[in-house]
Amino acid sequence: MKNNKCVGEEGERIACLYLESLGQQIIYRNWRAAHKEIDIISIQDAVLHIVEVKSVTAHLEDPALKVNQSKQKNLVEATKAFLNSEYRNNLPHDLEVYFDVVSIVFDENGKATVRYYPQAYIPTYV
Repeated sequence: MKNNKCVGEEGERIACLYLESLGQQIIYRNWRAAHKEIDIISIQDAVLHIVEVKSVTAHLEDPALKVNQSKQKNLVEATKAFLNSEYRNNLPHDLEVYFDVVSIVFDENGKATVRYYPQAYIPTYV
């Protein structure tokens, strides 16, 4: 991997493939509300998945640990904006919302290890 942007883009691509293999349908990638972004929005059954993807090239710690309270708060605010936008119009209105994290660690050969944390956190920011 060349730089952080390439690592992030490749991580999101791999995360989408992984989530699709679990039966989730990707409905948006990199959805933005002002300066806040949701990496992946997917749906499966009656659940809307708000997915944060964290990708790294070193294996010092699980990149999922980088989804701190500040990042969680931003994701909740972006999710509220999404749920109140016209983009939501084609979705069922009785969906549960899960906040998930996918961590991707690339080894020195570029091989990716994927870890998926469904319902990684429950937002306390209302």
